[in-house]
Amino acid sequence: MLVGPHTWDVTPEATAGVLHKLVPGIPEAFLRHSLRYEPHAMLSRAVAGVRDRSLVVNLPGRPKAVRENLGVLMPVLAHAVLQVAR
Repeated sequence: MLVGPHTWDVTPEATAGVLHKLVPGIPEAFLRHSLRYEPHAMLSRAVAGVRDRSLVVNLPGRPKAVRENLGVLMPVLAHAVLQVAR
């Protein structure tokens, strides 16, 4: 499994570099959820935040993990988008 601090993976740094505000609660929620099933999740470096009026969220590379994390995000997504759009 490829997760975590690989030297070639600069996605979190690139994402953070274009964000105006971080929303750390989203990746924290992903991590809390994922750790129940996968101990390697603690190596995750997900980033979420706001750029202008857009919510930007890094998702994992594995389809199963994407589905699981979207399950965590979906209950708050509409509210988050409304807040960002103001």
